[in-house]
Amino acid sequence: MDLVRTDVLIVGSGPAGAAAALALATYGVSNMVVTKYSRLADTPRAHITNQRTMEVLRDLGVEDEVVAKATPQELMGNTVFCTSIAGEELGRLRSWGNDPVRQAEHELASPSRMCDMPQHLMEPVLINNAMDRGSVVRFDTEYLSMSQDDSGVTVTVRDRVRGDEYQIRARYLIGADGGRSIVAEHAGLPMVGEMGVAGSINIVFHADLSEYVAHWPSVLYWVLQPGAEVGGIGMGLVRMVRPWNEWLIVWGYDINQPPPPLSDEYALSVVRTLIGDDDIPVRIQSSSAWTVNHMYARQLSSGRVFCAGDAVHRHPPSNGLGSNTSIQDSYNLAWKLKLVLDGKAGPELLDSYSAERAPVAEQVVERANRSIGETSRIFQALGLLSTEDTEQMRRNMAARKDPSADAEKQRAALREAIEYKVYEFNAHGVEMNQRYDSAAIIQDGTTDPGFDRDPELHHRPSSRPGAKLPHAWLSIGRRNVSTLDVAAQGRFTLLTGIGGEPWVDAAHEVSGRLGVDVVGVRIGPGCDYQDPYGDWARVREVSDAGCVLVRPDGYVCYRMPAGADDPASAVERALRSVLALPVMHESER
Repeated sequence: MDLVRTDVLIVGSGPAGAAAALALATYGVSNMVVTKYSRLADTPRAHITNQRTMEVLRDLGVEDEVVAKATPQELMGNTVFCTSIAGEELGRLRSWGNDPVRQAEHELASPSRMCDMPQHLMEPVLINNAMDRGSVVRFDTEYLSMSQDDSGVTVTVRDRVRGDEYQIRARYLIGADGGRSIVAEHAGLPMVGEMGVAGSINIVFHADLSEYVAHWPSVLYWVLQPGAEVGGIGMGLVRMVRPWNEWLIVWGYDINQPPPPLSDEYALSVVRTLIGDDDIPVRIQSSSAWTVNHMYARQLSSGRVFCAGDAVHRHPPSNGLGSNTSIQDSYNLAWKLKLVLDGKAGPELLDSYSAERAPVAEQVVERANRSIGETSRIFQALGLLSTEDTEQMRRNMAARKDPSADAEKQRAALREAIEYKVYEFNAHGVEMNQRYDSAAIIQDGTTDPGFDRDPELHHRPSSRPGAKLPHAWLSIGRRNVSTLDVAAQGRFTLLTGIGGEPWVDAAHEVSGRLGVDVVGVRIGPGCDYQDPYGDWARVREVSDAGCVLVRPDGYVCYRMPAGADDPASAVERALRSVLALPVMHESER
């Protein structure tokens, strides 16, 4: 049987697989992507792209290309609740950082803006850039099985065009093969939760709805339809794909029954119902059925096999966490594989992938499923849960317009119920507050500063080890750059200030000694970078002469509040610990 060789084999070309290929290729790691499909995603699917993911894409050099193709944040604006697109509005929620108060938080949190980038546009950006940088991509190539030993993984695949089977030998395997991952199954990853908790149908269609929506720009229009076949109440989603003529509808079906026939006639009937204007020309593009899942893996790796994306966290699209978490999984893993493959880190470094990302997988699955349940508050406020009679439901909804004390209470309850959906549509903290705790993080004995506001809703920057490097605007010459631009870039970065020259010298010395790229940077008056607004001084949480050591993925792994008697030894001990290298002995100094 023919044998093909690569350092890292990636199964799956979705957001997780494509991001893994891009990051690995950017770092110069030989990698190959195989996918059983003949093309990349041909439907919009995932779309919300949050600030942390945009920071990742910024570091990988594709942010500008994504921004050019995406719908900008300001057009994501409102989440609308209505009886139909052409019908009565029930209320709306300023979303995705577009609340004037939240705008400031987004501006302060990151140099990058969130956007709406449908998956069928995102995947080509990731894969094309990965191939330009050296990734090999094989379409129509189906993963069948794998076996691993002490030096690598042997994978058997089938060429679906020729029909023959062959083997690929890789030093490491990444399973990014989606919510029905065979790689995760073969790796024996322990799963928690349940698959198929509800049924949904996606309908992609073209229709010019600008007369109804351009004045309330949004990516999500939630349509309440009393009398729906499933549960008696329909909450159909009309999602903007491209403003304002390409759309995706999500509509439910009974998971205990087969999905309805996905004919154009059926799809058109759903579209017409949710639009509410039969005179609008509609063209159905596609229909597909899928299931809502509530499952995550407690362990994301087994030996030389690592899984990422939907393979290890399976949840509904609520909160827009799917592709974001998938891309961030791969970004976390790629630099670790690079250093281990180069012999500059011990293989134990790879254990930190699961230690850091498995808690995130659990968090996003629980948050997304909880968001679905929180919709019942709206049903309750409108009186839709107190009866099964469709006409009574409509009367209960209409009662909110009465000039009575009960109607006033109903209106208040509806406002509160819609506002509570902020946990789905403005959960900035869920997106940005992920903290890591692993052997690749050296805790400094301090406690997390905690949150004076809800940690799901608000970002709390910190330089404490295990937190993402805080963003602050710096200047160099005539350019403004973020601290995130100074760090990352596939290397370790040591940030210090006036009086921190010994730390910079130490970074250079240790870099040469360990063969690991470590750059020392001074920030302050007369230093490498200026801190014109004092933003960095406010968020760094160490003194001018202290230091903050940042990993290639932008996470703080070590810090010292002030200077040290022997900075080179301190930095070397820190890096050896993070990289799982042998402990330094006195005779080696």
